[in-house]
Amino acid sequence: MFGSFFSRLTAAQPGTLPAEDCRLALTALLVRVARSDGYYDADEQTRILHVTQARYELSEADALTLRGLAETLEEEAPDTVRFTREIKDAVPLEDRVKVIEALWQVALADGQRDQHEDALLRLVSSMLGINDRDNALARQRVERSL
Repeated sequence: MFGSFFSRLTAAQPGTLPAEDCRLALTALLVRVARSDGYYDADEQTRILHVTQARYELSEADALTLRGLAETLEEEAPDTVRFTREIKDAVPLEDRVKVIEALWQVALADGQRDQHEDALLRLVSSMLGINDRDNALARQRVERSL
C-alpha cells in the first residue's frame, strides 16, 4: 500500500517529500509516539485527530482518513529515523518546536508520562535538531495547556 512512499524514504538520494507525504509522515510519527507505551487509547486517537485538524486545517472526515492511513503506515514503517529525517527536511528549524509540542500533546493525552514515550520524544527531538532544554520547555507548555 505504501510501496512508493517507502521507496522515496529509502532512496539512496531521497528528495524532499511532497507536502501530502510529509503530513502523512508526521501523523505516523504521532501514532508511533502514542503507541510507544504499549497502549493506543481513545484519548490519544482523539488528540491526533485534533492536532491534524488544527495543523493542516482538515475537516474531521479528512483528519480521520489521514489518521487511518498513518496508523497503517506506522505499523509497516521500518524505523523512526526516516520519518524524522523527512520532517526535518520539510519543516524549518523555527517550526520544529511546534512539531515537538504536537508530539507531547499526544504523549500526554492519556494523562500519564511514560518512560517509553519520554525516550522516543528525546530521540525525535535530537533528530529534529531540538535540544533537551527546548524539548523540556515544549513539554512544559503542553502540560500547562492540558
